[in-house]
Amino acid sequence: MYKYDHIDQTLVDERVAQFRDQVARRLDGSLPEEEFRPLRLQNGLYYQRHAYMLRVAIPYGLLSAKQLRTLALIADKHDRGYGHFTTRQNIQFNWIELEKTPEILAELAQVEMHAIQTSGNCIRNITSDAFAGVADDEYVDPRPICELLRQWSTLHPEFAYLPRKFKFAINGAKEDRTVLLCHDVGIELKKDPNVQDGALTADIYAGGGMGRTPILGSLIKKNVPWQLLPSYLTALLRVYNRFGRRDNIYKARIKILVKALGPEEFSRQVESEWAQLHSKEAPSKDNFTQAEWNRVAQHFTRPSYKNLPALTRAELQSFVEPKLDANERVAFTRWLERNLRPHQVPGYASVVLSLKPHGTAAPGDATSAQMNAIADLAEQYSFGELRVTHEQNLVLADVEQTELLHLWRAAKNHNLVLSNIGLLTDIIACPGGDFCSLANAKSLPIAKAIQERFDDLDYLHDLRDITLNISGCINSCGHHHVGNIGVLGVDKDGEEWYQITLGGEQGNQASIGKVIGPSFGANEIPDVVASLINTYVEHRTEDELFIETYRRLGMDAFKEPAYRNSRSKDKQKVDQKNSV
Repeated sequence: MYKYDHIDQTLVDERVAQFRDQVARRLDGSLPEEEFRPLRLQNGLYYQRHAYMLRVAIPYGLLSAKQLRTLALIADKHDRGYGHFTTRQNIQFNWIELEKTPEILAELAQVEMHAIQTSGNCIRNITSDAFAGVADDEYVDPRPICELLRQWSTLHPEFAYLPRKFKFAINGAKEDRTVLLCHDVGIELKKDPNVQDGALTADIYAGGGMGRTPILGSLIKKNVPWQLLPSYLTALLRVYNRFGRRDNIYKARIKILVKALGPEEFSRQVESEWAQLHSKEAPSKDNFTQAEWNRVAQHFTRPSYKNLPALTRAELQSFVEPKLDANERVAFTRWLERNLRPHQVPGYASVVLSLKPHGTAAPGDATSAQMNAIADLAEQYSFGELRVTHEQNLVLADVEQTELLHLWRAAKNHNLVLSNIGLLTDIIACPGGDFCSLANAKSLPIAKAIQERFDDLDYLHDLRDITLNISGCINSCGHHHVGNIGVLGVDKDGEEWYQITLGGEQGNQASIGKVIGPSFGANEIPDVVASLINTYVEHRTEDELFIETYRRLGMDAFKEPAYRNSRSKDKQKVDQKNSV
C-alpha cells in the first residue's frame, strides 16, 4: 500500500500543528465558534447531538494492520470503545472531546492518516473498489490512479471552496462495486485491447448523487488518457465552480447543474474549458507523467504470493470437511458461500468480515477489541492489510484457501463471521438520529429491529440477494435510494416516520428506488418489510432475485400488501395529503 513520502508527512504534521493552535485559541475564547467552525470542518470535526464527531479518511478503503490498531487505540482513549465505518470508506468517532482532537490527529499522522477534506465544500475522500488489485473481474487496478488523484486534489487551492461537497468514485472492474453513478464524478478505468499492453483510459460520468434529488450520473466523456485526467477534471470542476448554484444549498450539487444544462451542454462546456487548459501543442503542466505513475504504482505491486493450486469450491469443501465437527459444517459452508470472493491468484480468496451481527451492534460499528483482532488476522492471513467496503464491512483480500478454516474459527471468536453478506440483514445504515444532528429519525433501532425479526439464516439464505438500506434523513448517508428496499426517516409534526422505497439497485444495473406511498411508524417497519418479502416469496420464479421480481411485477403488487395491515390508517390519511 502507499507509503507517505516527506511531502505527505510534512503536510499532515503541519496540519496538526495548525489545528492545535486553532483549538487552543477556541478553548481560551480568543477564537469565536463562527470563525472556528470552518477550521474544524476542514479537519473533519463536526459537532453532533451529544458531542464532537471526528471523521477520518481511509483513502480508497485501504488500511494497514498498524493503522487499524491506532484506530482501536483512539476508540479506547477518546471514544467509547468503538468506531463506525461509513459508506464513504471513512471511520467516524462519535464521542470526541474538543481539547483532545489535536492529540488524535497527531496519533493519526504517526500512522500516515488524517481527517483532511472529510468535510467541507471540497473534493472528499476518493472511494473505490474494496477488492481492487485482487478481484478476478478486474481489468485495471484503480489504486495508482486513486492515489495520484488523492494527491492532486488534497488542499488544491482552486477547489477549496466549491458550491458543495464533491465526491469521486473510481472503478476498474467489470462489476461496479463503487456505486459509480451516484457520485458527482465517476471514473471508469479501462484498457484498450487494440493497443499493445493496453492503453489506460477513463470514461467520465458526471452529475450523479443521492440526497434530496437522486440522479444517476451521465456519461460525458469517453477515453480520456490517464495522463490527462488532472487537466480534464480541472476543466470539469471549473465549470461546476463557475456555474454551480451557491444561493441554495439544496440545488448546489453538480447533479443539479448537469440536469439544468443537460449532459451534452455540460460536456461541451467542459470541452471548451479543457481546450484552454490543454492541447497537443500546449499540454497542461498539471497532467500526470509516467515518472509519477511509477513513483506511486510501486506501492501497489503484488505481495509475495505462494505458488498454490487453485481449489474449486468442491475441492475446498473436501479439504476442510474432515476437519469440521458437526456443529461447524453448516455455518462454515454458508460462510464460504456468502463471505468469499474469487481472487486473481490461484490458491487465494478474499474474505468479507461481517460488521452486521444480528441485533447486537449498529451496522458498520466495530469495537476496539474487534479492530485489534482484525489487525491480528490481517497480519496472520492477509499480508497485514485490509479493506473497508462501502457496504460497511471489512475485507481480508489475500487469504490462502487452505487457511480459510483457521481464519473462520479465529474470526468467529470475535463475532465477525455471520454469513449474511448480501442478504437482507447486511443492512447499510447511517448513524441517524442517535448521533447525527441532521437526521430526522433514528436509523439504528430500525436496523436492529429488522435484524432481530429476520435472524433465521436458513430463511435469509433462501431469500438470496436483497439489499436494504436505511437513511435517517434525506441526505442519504445510508444510500437508501439504491437499496432494493430503502428506508428513509422523515419528520412529520415532530414525530419520526419512515418512508419506504422499492426498486433501487447499485452496481452495473444501478437504479433509483421509488417511494411506495405514505410513511409508516417505526414499530411497523419490520412488518412492512415482512410483507414485502412475503410478496416476493409468493410470486418469485425459480432463481429470481427480489429486484427481478419487483421489476417484473411492478410497484402495485408490493404496495397493497405493505399497507394491508398498517396500524396507522389515520396517520396515513394525513400523510396522503402531505406526501413527501
